[in-house]
Amino acid sequence: MTVTGTSPSRSSVAAWVWNQPYLLLSLMSLFWAGNIVLGRYVAHHVPPITLTGIRWIGACMLLLPFAWRHLRHDWPVIRQHLPLMFALGACGFALNNTLSYWGLQYTQAINALLIQSSGPLFVALWLLILFGVRLTRAQALGITVSMLGVLIILMRGDLSALTAIEFNIGDIMFTGALVVFGIYSALMPRRPDIHPLSLICFTMGCGSLMLLPFMAWEAGAGFTLSLDGITIVTLVYVVIFPSTGSYLCFNRGIALIGPNRAAPFFHLVPVFGSAMAIALLGERFQLFHLIGYALVLCGIFFASRK
Repeated sequence: MTVTGTSPSRSSVAAWVWNQPYLLLSLMSLFWAGNIVLGRYVAHHVPPITLTGIRWIGACMLLLPFAWRHLRHDWPVIRQHLPLMFALGACGFALNNTLSYWGLQYTQAINALLIQSSGPLFVALWLLILFGVRLTRAQALGITVSMLGVLIILMRGDLSALTAIEFNIGDIMFTGALVVFGIYSALMPRRPDIHPLSLICFTMGCGSLMLLPFMAWEAGAGFTLSLDGITIVTLVYVVIFPSTGSYLCFNRGIALIGPNRAAPFFHLVPVFGSAMAIALLGERFQLFHLIGYALVLCGIFFASRK
């Protein structure tokens, strides 16, 4: 029996979307941008460690039914690489996201979005430090230019403030989150040869377990979770979209067009996020944001050239 009419079936639409790498990678950037803006919106309302823990516990539970048979098959290999897997869980999920949400309590979403543009450069630095992967002259120039852009954002456009060094603590925390994520990204090429779902689900689980005692400390210190409408919407969004959905879109995009062509889509995050922050949070896009963002993009252009 065939289906007639001009409207495609749901399965055919899903199949079409699943084979559109640029759409999938754009959705990934949109979801991650929304995560930063929402994290800023609920700052001081949802405790940062608790938000991080629930995010990864929820995402792990969503993926577990699909990853279970792969985890059972890959367990002997995972067991041989437990230190590396725990390191990936700590850097990629627990510490990185906690610092991000914590920093958003003290800085604007626009600042965080623009600072995030320098993330790929921290990966290059850690590859050099940990594994001796040397930078080309173009990459070194790119890192220098991008770091200047980050400094302009951190110093609110006043580089003379370096003499007084009064950083916004939120900017420093968010930059620290990128430094930690750089370690995660640099270690990823050393990951064991296991199914991608096994890798993601197990490292998510490791990160979640590490966060449990800190979630208990946060609750004991009086930073409790209020199950109101804002909290529920926040938790649903971060579990489904920037965690599970973004990883699925990113992995599929990589499979379709490769990592080198997919990497530039990370820089759509501040583009989407800045528009959200201005429209939803009433934040102002100032000249030093534009200058810093331009320098970061120029640095990335130089660093990504052969």
